[in-house]
Amino acid sequence: MRLTQLTLAIALSVGLSPSASLADSGSYLAARSAIAASDYDAAAEYFSRALIRDPGNLTLLESAATAYVGLGDLDRATEIARRMVSAGSTGQLGGLILTGANAKAGAWDDLRGGFDRGLSVGPLFDGLVQAWSLVGSGNMTAAVDAFDEVSANAGVQAFGLYHKALALASVGDFEGAATIMSGEGGTELRLSRRGVVAYAEVLSQLERNADAIELISASFGSSLDPYLEDLRIRLEAGETLSFETVTSPAEGVAEVYFSIANALRVEAQPAYTVLYSRMAATIRPDHIDALLLSAELLESLQRFDLATEVYDRVPRDDPSFHAAEIGRAEALRRSGRQEAAIEVLNQLAESHGDLPLVHVTLADTLRGMERFEEALVSYNKAISLIDTPEEQHWIVFFARAISFERTQQWEPAEADFRKALELRPDQPQVLNYLGYSFLEMKTNYDEALSMIERAVELQPESGYIIDSLGWGLFRLGRYEEAVGHMENAVEKMPVDPIVNDHLGDVYWAVGRYREAEFQWHRALSFITDDTDLNDIDPDRIRRKLDVGLYKVLEEEGAPPLRVANDDG
Repeated sequence: MRLTQLTLAIALSVGLSPSASLADSGSYLAARSAIAASDYDAAAEYFSRALIRDPGNLTLLESAATAYVGLGDLDRATEIARRMVSAGSTGQLGGLILTGANAKAGAWDDLRGGFDRGLSVGPLFDGLVQAWSLVGSGNMTAAVDAFDEVSANAGVQAFGLYHKALALASVGDFEGAATIMSGEGGTELRLSRRGVVAYAEVLSQLERNADAIELISASFGSSLDPYLEDLRIRLEAGETLSFETVTSPAEGVAEVYFSIANALRVEAQPAYTVLYSRMAATIRPDHIDALLLSAELLESLQRFDLATEVYDRVPRDDPSFHAAEIGRAEALRRSGRQEAAIEVLNQLAESHGDLPLVHVTLADTLRGMERFEEALVSYNKAISLIDTPEEQHWIVFFARAISFERTQQWEPAEADFRKALELRPDQPQVLNYLGYSFLEMKTNYDEALSMIERAVELQPESGYIIDSLGWGLFRLGRYEEAVGHMENAVEKMPVDPIVNDHLGDVYWAVGRYREAEFQWHRALSFITDDTDLNDIDPDRIRRKLDVGLYKVLEEEGAPPLRVANDDG
């Protein structure tokens, strides 16, 4: 389902309104700084402290409520939202919180009364939630009309139809739900992963397991995650799947929050989107997709501790547990706790060792830490679990090839690079890496240049690939041709030490010595503690500055530039 302008209209920023008087300016300023950084713990503390001095201030109330929703604390957020409404607020945030609180409590009259009093969040949200509230009140006829009213709005028809289908299925009208989800009603829905699962459950309830299996295969192919694989196995065994996507009106409201969060995840700021995903998971604590989305958004906001807490809420026996643990490991890694991340992944490899993704993730993490030998063990395990490599597996062979190359095992590295290209012909990253490796080994120049030229055609804006092309031409002695490409690469990657170093060498080769020295100085200035010194040698650059490139090549026993130059 595509997000449209009407949908985006609900995504107004929850900002801070001007404050007439703030008694505790220190707490206020600290709180504003914390909320701007999405540090919800600190923001909640500071805003609560400021509210003691100025309890009716709407700025403080709104911001404190935002912080508590960010923390997933609906009880405190609800208390503050009620104070906001008492203070005269009719803004989005109060409606977002109080609507969810009433839905969770099953207070459907109070929920609709809030809309009557002006607690509007946005046309799409309001319409869908009010329709679900009518389901909650037992008025299915009015609910269907309300869903149809949402569907009549241009741009959000799919949202209205999808939720109508869920509502029909939740009360046992699986025929009606299937008609909508199949597109037989006249509108084809682009179902999300969760929508496909809901449709498969509906088909199974209609004793159409074969159609459900075909739906899953058509939507996801043959490589299924544990949850989908479990569904397929149960369907093949003839089991009738329960309809579990939405089992109550409150869960329907939670699905509204999740649907909007899922649509906003690309279009809106994470700090806004997480309010919806947090509300979905608060109303329905077992909404695994909402938990995973919340954790992902918190990671993007660099709230790694909160993300880890959310990942921890996914039960060990849930089919998505491995996804949560992979996410938790990434949050730990990004927070600087690399060894803890490795420990999580090692434990996951023990408990879910039949999943190639688990071993690939462990290998990728080890490779990122330059522990290439250990990474190879995990890549080998992952590949051994792949019966017949398919196109999507090119990345695994590519990653293993890099690990082989970094451990000076060129023969298996080249084999894996070529396997990756066999699975995904013309993959530009592989073409560039293999071609550049040939250049560095001073072999297969013609094939290397051909690969890199093709990679540039495919990704003409990639500075790394353009650098490889310029460097290939330099290696072939075509110095004048190399200049333009290297200058283009530096233009695209102005602070990359390797690219600047390469441009210096090219300038030297065409007699532009002062410019060469300038580029070498720049290259040195861009080397940091994070620079991989396997790729660039600062001592070699300093030597070039002392005696020039000709002398350095002579000292290294390399052919002088003039020998390689086609013009003699």
